[in-house]
Amino acid sequence: MNKGFVIILFFVGILFAEACKNNDNVFPTVLPTSLNVVNASADTLNFYLNGTRQNNTSSLFPVGQSYYVTVKAGQATYQFKKAGGFSVLFGVPLTLTDSSYYSLFVCGATADKSFLTLDQLYTDTVTNSTQIRFVNASPDAGNLDFYAGDTINYKSAPFKGTSAFLATGSGMKEVKVYQSGSASPLVDTLIAFQPGGISTLYSKGLLKGTGTAVFDVGVSINH
Repeated sequence: MNKGFVIILFFVGILFAEACKNNDNVFPTVLPTSLNVVNASADTLNFYLNGTRQNNTSSLFPVGQSYYVTVKAGQATYQFKKAGGFSVLFGVPLTLTDSSYYSLFVCGATADKSFLTLDQLYTDTVTNSTQIRFVNASPDAGNLDFYAGDTINYKSAPFKGTSAFLATGSGMKEVKVYQSGSASPLVDTLIAFQPGGISTLYSKGLLKGTGTAVFDVGVSINH
Protein backbone atom coordinates (compact mmCIF):
# COMPACT_ATOMS: atom_id res chain seq x y z
CA MET A 1 0.00 0.00 0.00
CA ASN A 2 1.21 3.49 -0.81
CA LYS A 3 2.85 5.06 2.28
CA GLY A 4 1.29 8.47 1.51
CA PHE A 5 -2.15 6.93 1.34
CA VAL A 6 -1.62 5.24 4.73
CA ILE A 7 -0.67 8.59 6.30
CA ILE A 8 -3.80 10.20 4.89
CA LEU A 9 -5.94 7.41 6.34
CA PHE A 10 -4.24 7.91 9.73
CA PHE A 11 -5.14 11.60 9.85
CA VAL A 12 -8.66 10.93 8.61
CA GLY A 13 -9.07 8.48 11.49
CA ILE A 14 -7.92 11.10 14.00
CA LEU A 15 -10.35 13.68 12.63
CA PHE A 16 -13.18 11.15 12.72
CA ALA A 17 -12.40 10.28 16.35
CA GLU A 18 -12.37 13.95 17.34
CA ALA A 19 -15.68 14.51 15.58
CA CYS A 20 -17.21 11.63 17.51
CA LYS A 21 -15.92 13.13 20.77
CA ASN A 22 -17.47 16.50 19.93
CA ASN A 23 -20.81 14.85 19.24
CA ASP A 24 -20.67 13.37 22.74
CA ASN A 25 -20.41 16.82 24.37
CA VAL A 26 -23.20 17.54 26.83
CA PHE A 27 -24.57 21.03 26.32
CA PRO A 28 -26.27 22.68 29.31
CA THR A 29 -30.05 22.79 29.16
CA VAL A 30 -31.41 26.35 29.17
CA LEU A 31 -34.80 26.39 30.84
CA PRO A 32 -37.53 28.97 30.20
CA THR A 33 -39.19 31.39 32.57
CA SER A 34 -41.78 34.17 32.20
CA LEU A 35 -41.19 37.94 32.37
CA ASN A 36 -43.79 40.73 32.23
CA VAL A 37 -42.39 44.23 31.63
CA VAL A 38 -44.65 46.97 33.04
CA ASN A 39 -44.02 50.47 31.73
CA ALA A 40 -44.60 52.86 34.64
CA SER A 41 -42.42 55.52 32.98
CA ALA A 42 -43.36 58.54 30.85
CA ASP A 43 -41.74 57.16 27.66
CA THR A 44 -42.81 54.63 25.04
CA LEU A 45 -40.23 51.84 25.20
CA ASN A 46 -38.94 48.67 23.58
CA PHE A 47 -36.79 46.12 25.39
CA TYR A 48 -34.03 43.91 24.03
CA LEU A 49 -32.01 40.84 24.95
CA ASN A 50 -28.70 40.29 23.14
CA GLY A 51 -29.77 42.87 20.57
CA THR A 52 -33.09 41.15 19.81
CA ARG A 53 -36.29 43.02 20.56
CA GLN A 54 -38.54 41.04 22.90
CA ASN A 55 -41.84 42.98 22.72
CA ASN A 56 -42.48 42.13 19.09
CA THR A 57 -46.22 42.84 18.93
CA SER A 58 -46.07 46.55 19.81
CA SER A 59 -44.07 49.12 21.74
CA LEU A 60 -44.77 49.56 25.44
CA PHE A 61 -46.73 52.76 25.91
CA PRO A 62 -46.90 54.42 29.35
CA VAL A 63 -48.99 52.18 31.69
CA GLY A 64 -48.63 49.41 29.07
CA GLN A 65 -47.24 45.93 29.64
CA SER A 66 -45.63 43.18 27.61
CA TYR A 67 -47.67 40.47 29.37
CA TYR A 68 -45.66 37.38 30.24
CA VAL A 69 -42.98 36.75 27.62
CA THR A 70 -41.07 33.46 27.66
CA VAL A 71 -37.35 34.15 28.18
CA LYS A 72 -34.32 32.11 29.20
CA ALA A 73 -33.73 31.61 32.90
CA GLY A 74 -30.40 32.62 34.42
CA GLN A 75 -28.40 35.83 34.26
CA ALA A 76 -28.94 38.35 31.48
CA THR A 77 -29.04 42.11 30.96
CA TYR A 78 -32.17 43.54 29.35
CA GLN A 79 -31.72 46.80 27.47
CA PHE A 80 -34.28 49.53 26.93
CA LYS A 81 -34.64 52.04 24.11
CA LYS A 82 -37.21 54.70 23.39
CA ALA A 83 -39.56 53.67 20.58
CA GLY A 84 -38.06 54.83 17.30
CA GLY A 85 -34.67 55.46 18.90
CA PHE A 86 -31.37 53.67 18.39
CA SER A 87 -29.50 54.57 21.59
CA VAL A 88 -29.78 52.35 24.65
CA LEU A 89 -31.26 54.26 27.59
CA PHE A 90 -30.11 51.75 30.19
CA GLY A 91 -29.64 48.06 30.90
CA VAL A 92 -31.09 46.04 33.78
CA PRO A 93 -29.17 42.92 34.87
CA LEU A 94 -31.55 40.19 36.01
CA THR A 95 -31.14 36.71 37.45
CA LEU A 96 -34.30 34.70 36.77
CA THR A 97 -35.18 31.24 38.09
CA ASP A 98 -36.69 28.79 35.64
CA SER A 99 -40.43 28.04 35.57
CA SER A 100 -41.32 31.23 37.47
CA TYR A 101 -43.27 34.41 36.82
CA TYR A 102 -41.69 37.85 37.19
CA SER A 103 -42.68 41.47 36.58
CA LEU A 104 -40.10 44.15 35.81
CA PHE A 105 -41.40 47.65 36.60
CA VAL A 106 -39.71 50.39 34.58
CA CYS A 107 -40.31 53.71 36.35
CA GLY A 108 -37.87 56.08 34.64
CA ALA A 109 -34.99 56.43 32.20
CA THR A 110 -32.27 54.90 34.43
CA ALA A 111 -31.66 51.42 35.78
CA ASP A 112 -32.05 52.46 39.44
CA LYS A 113 -35.68 53.34 38.71
CA SER A 114 -36.48 49.78 37.67
CA PHE A 115 -37.17 46.79 39.91
CA LEU A 116 -38.18 43.15 39.70
CA THR A 117 -40.98 41.32 41.50
CA LEU A 118 -41.49 37.57 41.81
CA ASP A 119 -45.17 36.97 41.04
CA GLN A 120 -46.64 34.21 43.19
CA LEU A 121 -49.70 33.33 41.12
CA TYR A 122 -52.30 30.83 42.22
CA THR A 123 -55.86 30.05 41.15
CA ASP A 124 -58.51 31.12 43.64
CA THR A 125 -61.41 28.65 43.60
CA VAL A 126 -63.85 30.97 45.38
CA THR A 127 -66.68 31.94 43.00
CA ASN A 128 -66.56 35.55 41.73
CA SER A 129 -63.35 36.32 43.62
CA THR A 130 -60.41 38.28 42.24
CA GLN A 131 -56.83 38.89 43.41
CA ILE A 132 -55.24 42.33 43.69
CA ARG A 133 -51.66 43.36 44.45
CA PHE A 134 -50.33 46.86 45.18
CA VAL A 135 -46.98 48.25 43.99
CA ASN A 136 -45.40 51.67 44.58
CA ALA A 137 -43.74 52.51 41.25
CA SER A 138 -43.50 56.29 41.79
CA PRO A 139 -39.87 57.34 42.43
CA ASP A 140 -40.58 60.63 44.24
CA ALA A 141 -43.86 59.95 46.08
CA GLY A 142 -42.49 58.59 49.34
CA ASN A 143 -44.56 56.03 51.23
CA LEU A 144 -48.05 55.39 49.88
CA ASP A 145 -51.28 53.91 51.22
CA PHE A 146 -53.45 51.93 48.78
CA TYR A 147 -57.13 51.06 49.17
CA ALA A 148 -59.44 49.03 46.93
CA GLY A 149 -63.05 49.03 48.04
CA ASP A 150 -63.65 48.49 51.73
CA THR A 151 -61.94 45.11 52.02
CA ILE A 152 -58.22 45.38 51.19
CA ASN A 153 -55.45 47.90 51.76
CA TYR A 154 -51.67 48.17 51.81
CA LYS A 155 -50.13 50.90 53.94
CA SER A 156 -46.79 52.72 54.05
CA ALA A 157 -45.47 51.18 50.83
CA PRO A 158 -42.06 52.69 49.94
CA PHE A 159 -40.88 53.12 46.37
CA LYS A 160 -40.48 49.57 44.98
CA GLY A 161 -42.68 48.22 47.81
CA THR A 162 -44.90 45.31 46.76
CA SER A 163 -47.74 43.54 48.54
CA ALA A 164 -48.79 39.92 48.11
CA PHE A 165 -51.77 39.15 45.90
CA LEU A 166 -54.83 39.59 48.12
CA ALA A 167 -58.15 37.84 47.45
CA THR A 168 -61.36 39.86 47.45
CA GLY A 169 -64.69 40.07 45.64
CA SER A 170 -64.71 41.04 41.98
CA GLY A 171 -66.60 43.91 40.37
CA MET A 172 -66.32 47.69 40.46
CA LYS A 173 -64.17 49.06 43.27
CA GLU A 174 -63.22 52.53 44.41
CA VAL A 175 -59.44 52.75 44.37
CA LYS A 176 -57.67 55.40 46.44
CA VAL A 177 -53.99 56.22 46.85
CA TYR A 178 -52.70 58.51 49.61
CA GLN A 179 -49.34 59.71 50.70
CA SER A 180 -48.93 58.03 54.08
CA GLY A 181 -50.28 60.28 56.82
CA SER A 182 -52.39 62.40 54.46
CA ALA A 183 -56.19 62.61 54.59
CA SER A 184 -56.50 63.76 50.95
CA PRO A 185 -56.14 61.10 48.24
CA LEU A 186 -53.73 61.63 45.39
CA VAL A 187 -55.95 59.38 43.27
CA ASP A 188 -59.61 58.44 43.74
CA THR A 189 -61.03 56.40 40.86
CA LEU A 190 -63.25 53.44 39.99
CA ILE A 191 -61.75 50.27 38.48
CA ALA A 192 -63.56 47.06 37.46
CA PHE A 193 -61.98 43.72 38.45
CA GLN A 194 -62.96 40.52 36.65
CA PRO A 195 -63.95 37.28 38.44
CA GLY A 196 -61.02 34.88 38.52
CA GLY A 197 -58.60 37.62 37.53
CA ILE A 198 -55.22 38.44 39.04
CA SER A 199 -54.23 42.12 38.78
CA THR A 200 -51.56 44.52 39.98
CA LEU A 201 -52.48 48.08 40.94
CA TYR A 202 -49.45 50.32 40.81
CA SER A 203 -48.78 54.00 41.24
CA LYS A 204 -46.93 55.67 38.39
CA GLY A 205 -45.60 59.08 37.49
CA LEU A 206 -44.35 61.96 39.61
CA LEU A 207 -46.16 64.04 42.22
CA LYS A 208 -45.78 67.18 40.11
CA GLY A 209 -45.62 65.37 36.79
CA THR A 210 -47.57 66.43 33.72
CA GLY A 211 -48.60 64.67 30.53
CA THR A 212 -47.52 61.03 30.54
CA ALA A 213 -45.56 61.68 33.77
CA VAL A 214 -48.64 62.72 35.77
CA PHE A 215 -49.19 60.82 39.03
CA ASP A 216 -51.85 58.14 38.55
CA VAL A 217 -52.71 54.48 39.05
CA GLY A 218 -52.04 51.81 36.45
CA VAL A 219 -53.35 48.25 36.22
CA SER A 220 -51.35 45.32 34.90
CA ILE A 221 -53.03 42.00 34.24
CA ASN A 222 -51.21 38.95 35.63
CA HIS A 223 -53.89 36.41 34.74
